Amino acid sequence: MKHSVLLDTSFFIRLLHDGDPLHRNAIDYFKYFAEKGIAMKVSTISIAEYCVKGTVDELPLRKLQILPFNFDHSKKAGEFAKLIFDSKGVSWDDLKPRAIIPNDTKLFAQADTDQSVTHFVTSDSRCKKVHEILNHAISVKFQIIDISVPYNEVFRHS
Repeated sequence: MKHSVLLDTSFFIRLLHDGDPLHRNAIDYFKYFAEKGIAMKVSTISIAEYCVKGTVDELPLRKLQILPFNFDHSKKAGEFAKLIFDSKGVSWDDLKPRAIIPNDTKLFAQADTDQSVTHFVTSDSRCKKVHEILNHAISVKFQIIDISVPYNEVFRHS
């Protein structure tokens, strides 16, 4: 099975806005993944987030696989949210009348559930902290790539 990457909303913001300080890095990662035949996936959650200030037609959808948020993802997201809330000392009373699960947790659930996803690609440094919490608790199967680090430093031997 070929491996793939799940691209975060923050990745697309940097990729599609040439004035962004990480624009060049995002372009380089995008080209690298395409050249190496690494499937690039985008979640329907990230599409919704991007569309808050952008439009869906700006996204390079022809080069992406769309990953719908499904039942298995929702179960995993609930498990992840519990681990994260517990690690932060959030009591169940604090979550009444209902727990709101952050989108990053849902995206991580998708990355962990999809057997081909090896990396979650983002510019959001907070993601690393959540990833560390989850990895410490259960050892998630994907790694974080922070695009503030140029692709040729991450993939030195490729």
